[in-house]
Amino acid sequence: MTRPDILCIGSVLWDIIGRTDTSLRARGDVAGRITRVPGGVALNIAMTLSRFGLRPAVLSAIGADSEGADLLAACEALGVDTRFALRTDLPTDRYMAIEDTTGLVAAIADAHSLEAAGAAILAPLSDGRLATEGAPWVGPIAVDGNLTEALLAEIAASPLFRGADLRIAPASPGKAERLIPVMRHPGATLYVNRQEAGLIAGCTPATAAEAAEALIAAGAARALVTDGAHPAADAARGQPLLTCAARPVQARRITGAGDTFMAAHLFAETRGHDRTEALSRAQAAAAAYVAFEDFAP
Repeated sequence: MTRPDILCIGSVLWDIIGRTDTSLRARGDVAGRITRVPGGVALNIAMTLSRFGLRPAVLSAIGADSEGADLLAACEALGVDTRFALRTDLPTDRYMAIEDTTGLVAAIADAHSLEAAGAAILAPLSDGRLATEGAPWVGPIAVDGNLTEALLAEIAASPLFRGADLRIAPASPGKAERLIPVMRHPGATLYVNRQEAGLIAGCTPATAAEAAEALIAAGAARALVTDGAHPAADAARGQPLLTCAARPVQARRITGAGDTFMAAHLFAETRGHDRTEALSRAQAAAAAYVAFEDFAP
């Protein structure tokens, strides 16, 4: 059995995205396009890493319904290992978003199946399929904030994760505060936007750099903060603060940009790039993603 290069734990679902090239602020019904594509934070990260040449596996809950079967087939076609995903009798999760020329207008995340599964999705890390408590997984693990607060706290304290390089991503600003326990794991790197950073740190930062420093003060070992078209920042305890400007582009999509930033940054570091180069490559990948451009890591 081929060992995955990285585990992505969290949401694996269908993204249903409605996009229009006009503004919805003054109208309620406009022309546009509606797509259904594989998505979810964990899966978005896994798909990007697969495109970069890594072998990612997902730990998640996927329904035993027809939508779940379609999703598994789509994941396998995209190079994402789903052997360790839990199949459940609940409906396959979905995410629905509406985007216009100003960005994300509204979104609803239905991750009830993942939340109901709870710690059962972690079984491969203890039953020998991927690791055991006596021989825990060593290497990168991406964890997303669609997991329940209780499960995230369990991950933070569990011996199953003591050797992991944890990379933590929020699901949305509304779920950002769930990450507080796990961000304090000594091996954790937190990836958030400026708004999410403020919610976690209990402040209103004016820049990504200010937000990253506030997260370190709040107990994070390392934090990367994005701010749309403004500079991103990387703060790590005991190391210099780094910032990197964003490349100006015409945004043609928004959903998934933060996941692409995280995946590109993680990939760069697995290839030995230093903090400065990894941050620069992550910003370039995010810019290419929102502009619908090709990107070579």
